[in-house]
Amino acid sequence: MEADLPVTLLRLLSNTLILYQTAPYLPVSSLLSLGATSRAFKSLIHETHGVFRHLDLSQISSAQFQIAAIDHGGQVWRNVQLDENVTEDDFYSGPLLGVFSNLRRQQILRDVQTLILDGLSVTADLITEIICRDSFNVRILSIREVQNLNERKLQQALLYAIRPSRPSGTLKLEALYFFGPKDALPISRCKHVNSYPPGIAPTDTVPSYGGVIHSQGAQIGARWNEKSEDTLAEEIERGSDKWYRQSGKVILKPPSLEWAETLRACQGIISFDAVLCRGPRHSESVALGNNLSSGHWYQHKDAHLSHRIATHAIRGCCVCGTSPEGFSYFGTSHMNQFPLLAPPPLLASTAKSAKAPTRADTLSKKLLVRCLECLRNRYCESCQKWWCENCYEVPNPVAHLSTPAESSGFVASTLGAQPDNEVKVHMGLCVENCLVAEMMSGAGSNGMWG
Repeated sequence: MEADLPVTLLRLLSNTLILYQTAPYLPVSSLLSLGATSRAFKSLIHETHGVFRHLDLSQISSAQFQIAAIDHGGQVWRNVQLDENVTEDDFYSGPLLGVFSNLRRQQILRDVQTLILDGLSVTADLITEIICRDSFNVRILSIREVQNLNERKLQQALLYAIRPSRPSGTLKLEALYFFGPKDALPISRCKHVNSYPPGIAPTDTVPSYGGVIHSQGAQIGARWNEKSEDTLAEEIERGSDKWYRQSGKVILKPPSLEWAETLRACQGIISFDAVLCRGPRHSESVALGNNLSSGHWYQHKDAHLSHRIATHAIRGCCVCGTSPEGFSYFGTSHMNQFPLLAPPPLLASTAKSAKAPTRADTLSKKLLVRCLECLRNRYCESCQKWWCENCYEVPNPVAHLSTPAESSGFVASTLGAQPDNEVKVHMGLCVENCLVAEMMSGAGSNGMWG
């Protein structure tokens, strides 16, 4: 008779494999509520290592910072009765510090390996604490679109954390999400758990409400709901691989040169949701002037560009189909060439898992990324066609540089200019097709060419 009884939730979740696969999909409030139902559930939730490995605080109400900025006349700061020793960083990180204190008392914080703080009030001092303090074991940290963050102090904190003199084993952080937008949907909805073929759903995926669905309309509605969920999951999954979709601009706001130097210093230690551009003008050999005898204009010392973060995911050159630096292939090329993919992984907490494409077919896709300077005047913002440095030399190719040191002494005519030197891109549009189409569509209108 006992074998005929249904399996209880407690018995089901007591299987650690099932528990570990289920817990990341539940918000922390649900896990705590489940643990409060009985002593058995409390023991299961709070004493099983790894239940709180993935912690998303971005939607927790107590973690929200809803007070206007101090700098707005100082009115809010004066009205709040605080200890005079409280710093500005302590004030802005107050809500999160309170949440961390509660989690620490419940012995939860030490188990967190993936921490999501997107959109919250996060200061550089708080991030330093997360990275450097022994009470944290965070390996993946997401701070996309956070508030009240001093980026310069964050860069200094990262450089301090990776210093060569750091004690062995003190740096646990492997991955930092910072440059991309925060996830539009809760992560629990971003991973579709059903893997059955389209149109073939097991019976337990369609709610029966205690009986069989006899209504044809109800069955059609259930199938449409199923298709909607599949479509949503596919769109989100494709969005996570936007770097591999060669979709043009991926990072909307070009990061500063200081961030580029920070990523360069952190290579091989901390990974980011961005990578450095590998265009030929960033080469160290070009900076040292080791290619003066080369016939390629971009290998001349005066054509060198300092390190920059790649902002565009592009196809190969429209002429030769490749680029001077070549493509990157996940699983073959060096891991430093690949960015972290959003959203952060649910079931693993390593940089490699965060970089791995979610679709099996993307393992064979080519990744080619460039910074804005390496695409300037050679990339069409409309059709995303571009010409590499070997196939097209922009007239006066470094005249647009903002820093005189990078453009001084450069004479294009002495650097092996290409025979076909006609302008390919003008005002961000290819002259062959998109510029003409734009001018024709704007004729007689109030468009940009009107």
